[in-house]
Amino acid sequence: MIEKKDENYIYFLVAQNLKKQRKLKGLSVVKFAQLCNYSEGFIMNIESPNYHQTFSLGTLWKFAEVLDIDIRLLFEPLD
Repeated sequence: MIEKKDENYIYFLVAQNLKKQRKLKGLSVVKFAQLCNYSEGFIMNIESPNYHQTFSLGTLWKFAEVLDIDIRLLFEPLD
């Protein structure tokens, strides 16, 4: 796990929460990517704990819209 002091922590946090929310909605990476109009590879890179894919706030907004969640859920602290 990445330490909070690391600048990549926010990407790790969002990635873990995105994956959690996607799975709670019963969406595969393929289906989620289609709904978001992004490639499967892009979504897989974001959700990977070993790869730090950057993304925009607009991308996060799109994810929240597709998942029908409050965007703040993507920033919740991990257990």
